[in-house]
Amino acid sequence: MAFNDDSFIREVNEELRSDQLRFVWRRFGRLIIGGAVLIVLGTAAFSGYRYWSGNQAGAGGDQFLAALTLADQGKTDDALAALATIEKSGPGSYPLLARLRAATLQAQKGDKAGAIAVFSAVGKQTDVPVVVRDAARLRAAYMLVDTGTYDQVAAEAQELAVPANAFRHSARDVLGLAAYKAGDFAKARQWFQAIVDDPQSPRNVVNRAQMLLDLITASGKAPVAKG
Repeated sequence: MAFNDDSFIREVNEELRSDQLRFVWRRFGRLIIGGAVLIVLGTAAFSGYRYWSGNQAGAGGDQFLAALTLADQGKTDDALAALATIEKSGPGSYPLLARLRAATLQAQKGDKAGAIAVFSAVGKQTDVPVVVRDAARLRAAYMLVDTGTYDQVAAEAQELAVPANAFRHSARDVLGLAAYKAGDFAKARQWFQAIVDDPQSPRNVVNRAQMLLDLITASGKAPVAKG
């Protein structure tokens, strides 16, 4: 989802004059989360493609592509039915891929709780590749920013926010967003600052973290620690 950065910042500054950070979140939170989810999906896309292509099995691949085509055409119920068939009897990695794609379609239909449950469950499966598990946990965490509590988000993402984890940037991002939405601006500052201080953080993640740090500082809700 794209939007004009300059007009966005101008509108946010207007809200800051009234000291209404919660209103800012209600108005712009979906845009922020939407951008963050795209980052996660982009980060995981190549690894996911390799996992998929490395496990193709003839007819299974054709069935899966047909289900994706139905989804792309907006035939959601037909796509879900096709994916359910693959999940039950598909070869190789296709049942897992069908399960994940079906969860995304569930969310699009409004069943976010069901989708979160699927992503969270996949994130706990020890027989699933680590990169897929971590991406599933992050997907659940980003959805929970909108529908759950900070603790629920942390249960999915906090273990991923460590220096050695390839998804640490997105994990810190989702934890910061969850804290921001919950009104815990001190904790949000800690997570966003960790992104800014990590020289390996992607530039677009750093830019959003810095913008939110500036909002928190301007609000006076979480003063910068002096030491």
